[in-house]
Amino acid sequence: MKTILLTGATDGIGLETAKRLLEQGHKLLLHGRNPQKLAALRAEFTNAHGEDRVETCVADLSDLKAVAAMADTILAAHDRVDVLVNNAGVFKTPDPVTPGGLDVRFVVNTLAPMLLSRRLAPIIAPGGRIVNLSSAAQASVDFDALQGHKKLADNAAYAQSKLALTMWSNQYADEVSVEGIMVVAVNPGSLLATKMVKEGYGIPGSDIGIGAGILVRAALSDEFADASGKYFDNDSGRFADPHPDAMDADQRRQLVDVLDTLLAREG
Repeated sequence: MKTILLTGATDGIGLETAKRLLEQGHKLLLHGRNPQKLAALRAEFTNAHGEDRVETCVADLSDLKAVAAMADTILAAHDRVDVLVNNAGVFKTPDPVTPGGLDVRFVVNTLAPMLLSRRLAPIIAPGGRIVNLSSAAQASVDFDALQGHKKLADNAAYAQSKLALTMWSNQYADEVSVEGIMVVAVNPGSLLATKMVKEGYGIPGSDIGIGAGILVRAALSDEFADASGKYFDNDSGRFADPHPDAMDADQRRQLVDVLDTLLAREG
């Protein structure tokens, strides 16, 4: 039995992934933003799988202080996490700018996974994994927009935030290689039947099980044992090259420097 932390577990790919991981016998720490939905999900899962198999943690990932507090709570209660799946994300929202002046897509999709991963790295077991949810939508990061100096349209903000996470994943993989932690960025599949796709594009989307299936594989299968620093594109069903910026070491370092500065300021 592995202990797996899954963010964004109350809807979409996260919810289906949680169901599959529980069916395989693992213990889950389920994150959500809505306390009522999370409590209902815990009741449902504990009734089906037992009280010792499910824990929950509430946090709004657009608030990096709340992310840090969630990490501290987990650290106080656990001495080991085997897998962290940074699944939670945001595309369209009525409030795209945080109180600190940053685009919420960069905060939720990039900075929150970065902060959570770093905070929890001391208890991720050797051979453990960090799975970061990327996307086929990737676009060069505008550093002015990343730092809140200019606004972006929804599609641009989302695509840039996902490339930023992919670039950071590649860089962070080098940092934690000595601890034996595998870090991988995964595009779960394009236009799946998530709330994000339905609200953003007005279409039903494809089978959500496509995304859940690859997240389970990335979290557990031998196929991903040596995947650290790589990008898996589930649209093509293989490891592939991400956006060219992610392959450029200098651009990755520049990006991480800016992200570090923002974390120091906001988190």
